[in-house]
Amino acid sequence: MPVGTAFHERTFALCHSLNYREWSGYYTVSVYEVHHDHEYNAIRNAAALIDITPLYKYLVTGKDATKLVNRVITRDINKVAVGQVIYCCWCDEQGKVIDDGTITRLEENRYRWTAADPSLRWFRQNGLNMDVEIEDISEKVAALALQGPTSGKLLKTVTDADIANLKYFRKTSGKIAGVPVDISRTGYTGDLGYEIWVPWNDAVKVWDALMEKGRQFDLHAAGMLALDIARVEAGLLLIEVDYTSSKKALIPSQKFSPYELGFGRMVHLEKETFVGKAALERAQKQGVARQLVGLEVDWTEVEDRYEKFGLTPAAPSQASRVPVPVYLGEKQVGKATTTTWSPVLKKLIALASVETAHSELGTKLQMEITIEAMRQKVTAKIAKLGFFNPKRKTAVPV
Repeated sequence: MPVGTAFHERTFALCHSLNYREWSGYYTVSVYEVHHDHEYNAIRNAAALIDITPLYKYLVTGKDATKLVNRVITRDINKVAVGQVIYCCWCDEQGKVIDDGTITRLEENRYRWTAADPSLRWFRQNGLNMDVEIEDISEKVAALALQGPTSGKLLKTVTDADIANLKYFRKTSGKIAGVPVDISRTGYTGDLGYEIWVPWNDAVKVWDALMEKGRQFDLHAAGMLALDIARVEAGLLLIEVDYTSSKKALIPSQKFSPYELGFGRMVHLEKETFVGKAALERAQKQGVARQLVGLEVDWTEVEDRYEKFGLTPAAPSQASRVPVPVYLGEKQVGKATTTTWSPVLKKLIALASVETAHSELGTKLQMEITIEAMRQKVTAKIAKLGFFNPKRKTAVPV
């Protein structure tokens, strides 16, 4: 049975919908109000506070900490400075992605590592005979994502840290309501945003301070439904939805190379040996059979298909995680994994995995939609990921 996070006594009071889901053993709010419009609009137009505590969090320390991190991930950690955060993936021996997450270099040999799935055993297996300690701090550290155009201004009013000059994917430290916190300029919305790492026992104090000051910045608590739309607009993947962890895959086609997920820039083959390196060298030379792409669906065609049935289409209010076929003529060439209506772009968009031969920008494919239990096809053009990428996301100063 799920349990509440460190912020549960606050989020429960705000969750009028009582619409929850389970995330890594915790109660997680799907939507606070009856509908998620206000929460999505807060992400894109004001500020939103999202409880991301259920992320798995690990502290890696010791003389060989850097060596271990470099053995596991595909990126070169030696290029990462203290105070820098990186997004990365890690693979099995066959070069197939196990998981993706962020790593913050807190000190020369001290790292905070986040993961979607439990990873302690894998990290420790790869750290055998090394002078390294890997501690699961998931229940010691709570985390909040503060996202949206006014998030930086809000943070400046509640912390003594230099938020104005904090660069994208960098970390600083300070205090909120007297509580020591780490603040990283990261997020899962594709907008200006921060993630705040808080000692578990003092989490509520930080929440209260942010909510109190946040009134003047139109701060809203936001749940997973709003976040799901925002992350698709940003072109960000979700494990077990847009790809399957190689640890959970049942058949070979469910396993993905980093080169099939748009992670190729995160594979540094020139660095020392790491798990899956030989297989990834082969994949780079030989190429891969499919690519992750963005799709923009022709809404006029959607309307035409509905009109033939005497119906009017409604823009879907929630992101759909149901995979649907993608075709080139009569041949299926892939599948759309997450589909959503983008309120900011006024388009129906999707993340999809398609055959490499048909993955060029501008290529017109067809995506399946179902009307009255009848399967239809509508044009879906391959578009650049992410669909929404505002300059404020990376601008300095804020």
